[in-house]
Formats: sequence, structure tokens, C-alpha cells
Amino acid sequence: MKYVRMPIEIESPEQMGYENVKYNLTESSFADAELGDLDLDLRKLVLCYGDHQGNRALRSLIASDCGVHPDEVLITAGAASALFVIATTLLQAGDRILVEAPNYATNIETPRAIGAEIDFLTLRFEEGFRPNLAQLAQKLHPRTKLVSLTVPHNPTGSMLTESELRQIIELCARHGVPLLVDETYREMAFAGPLPVAASLVAADAARPPVLSVSSMSKTWGLPGIRIGWLICRDRKLMETLLAAKEQIFICNSVVDEEIALRFLQQKAQRAPAIFARMKQNFTVLSDWMHTQQDLEWVQPAGGVVCFPRFRSDCPVHIERFYRVLGDKYKTFVGPGHWFEMDRRYMRIGYGWPSTSDLREGLAAISRAAEEARE
Repeated sequence: MKYVRMPIEIESPEQMGYENVKYNLTESSFADAELGDLDLDLRKLVLCYGDHQGNRALRSLIASDCGVHPDEVLITAGAASALFVIATTLLQAGDRILVEAPNYATNIETPRAIGAEIDFLTLRFEEGFRPNLAQLAQKLHPRTKLVSLTVPHNPTGSMLTESELRQIIELCARHGVPLLVDETYREMAFAGPLPVAASLVAADAARPPVLSVSSMSKTWGLPGIRIGWLICRDRKLMETLLAAKEQIFICNSVVDEEIALRFLQQKAQRAPAIFARMKQNFTVLSDWMHTQQDLEWVQPAGGVVCFPRFRSDCPVHIERFYRVLGDKYKTFVGPGHWFEMDRRYMRIGYGWPSTSDLREGLAAISRAAEEARE
């Protein structure tokens, strides 16, 4: 493994220091919850090694929501470790992976660290950042060992239809290639969530597996408890994935799992306020995008991020823009290079800041762009 630190992590607010950021538009999740707001009493929780596959009650709750069996759910340390376990299980040096680009860096960097060859399914602004199924079919190679998609997409917020998802599942099956679907933003789809991709394939079917990944981080604002999961209906592969988890970290923190369980037991009561805030912030963002003149976007269809870019005729000095935005206005966005894209693109996270901070941060982008004109 050849590990390389990723710009998205090096330059993240938690590494730069939250005290240096006034308006944080880099985050790709809902606002962080406070432990006190959850009103939990964990004093009688036994701090033992937990079930290696994950807390049974937690797996049962996730399984019932996803249309699978609890034994088809593996609890992981956030979605990131699920992605790591899948990549290191299914890929070896010299194998090929077909992955959407742009993308969350881990979906690309872990295969690179293994020594796999990366083929990109390029999502284009002009095509609404939606995967081209014909291009996907053309890019499959005899050495392709994994196809990796993210729905809703990060950083663009684009969506697939259920029909398209099913077509991709069948296409991968015909070519004998496993499919990974990162569904971290699944419940944030504006038109309602798609079925869990892994649930669309029968258990232990004689076909390549479909794996779904999600977590407590994005929709529910609980990144600090590091709870995610993967779903796989292939029992033999699930045994290997469990072996990988055991060799990396044995089991999850029983404290983290208990917090996740208690939260999900109250999800129906907590969800309305979360989604109302997301909707309110999206309205603020959309109104701003339609009144300013410098940026253009593909309007997201899910998640809490978008990926606008400066118009080609906007005479802005990009480096000066980011410098003014950060140094003068203490406002931070996710610059394009976080996603191996031109820095004229930026990811704006609109779910994490308060509505008033979002307004101020967006206004700061407009002011910085004006001050950075050439």
C-alpha cells in the first residue's frame, strides 16, 4: 500500500482549525449534533468487545429500513472504512476499477494505494453530471474488478433514476463485475430515496455482488461517532469482508454503536426538523445562485452539496479569489482540486451552516469574486 494524504483532508476545517473559519461552506453533511441534545444515559453500557459484525439491534434496524437481512449488514467505522474494506478485498495491484469522476477522494485514492489502475467514468457539467450509461459500457475492461458509483453524487448532488440504477446493475452482471454504490446521501434525495442498490439483487444470487455503503455522518450529523455500514447479500464475500474488518479494527466502539442505535430508534421524530432545515438552506442557496452573475451550476437533486463553477466569461483571478475569500472573509468552500478538477469549480456545502451563516458565506463569495476580477 502506498498511502498519500488527500488535499480534501489536509485542507479540511478540522485540520486548519475551526477557529480560523467564520463561514464554513466546506462541510458535506448536515450540522453536527451535540451529545447533550440526544439525551442519552449510557452509564450501564458494558464497555466490552462488541459483536464483530456489529451490534445486532443496530444491524436489524438498518436491515429493516433497507430491505435486507441483519446478517447482510456489516457495521464499520464510518463509510470511509467500509470503502477501504471493499477496495482492499476486491482489488489487487494491476486490477482495474471504473469509478465516477469527480468523486470523494477515498473512492479513488484507496484503489491507487493498492496499485490498481483507475478508469474514470467522467461526469460532465454539460450532461448534468449524470453518468453516461453508454460510456460506462464502453469503459468496462476484461480486468475491471469493480465499478464504483455514488448516488446521490458527491460533490455535484446529481441523481440516477431507479431505472438507470437497475440498468447499471444488469450491465455489471453481464460483464461479471461487482458494483459498489456509495449511498451516503441516499435519504437526502429530493424526490425520495432510491431502493438500496444491494437489495435489488437476490441473496446469494449466482451473479456478481452489489454492495451498498452508508453512514450516520451526512444525513444525521453524527460524523464524530464513526458509524457506517456496508450491505452485501453474498454470504461468502460477506465472510471475507468481516475478516478484513476483524484484521483492521476487530469491532466497532460499543459506545458509538449504542449512540447510533438510540438515534435511529428516534429517527422518525428527528428527521422532520433536519429535512426542514435542509430545504430552507437549499432555498437560500438556489435564490442566491439565480441572482448572482459569476457562477453557473447543475442544480443538485439530492444531498447537501453542489458543484458550481465560474462562468468562462467571468474575468476572475482564481487564486486571488480563494485568497480573499479565506484571508479576508474567513469563508471556506471545497476548491475544485479536492476532486482533481479545475479550481474554477468549488463544492459548496449548504446543510452544515446555520441559515444566517449560509447567507453570509454566499455573500462573501460574491464579494470575493468582485474583488478578484482581473
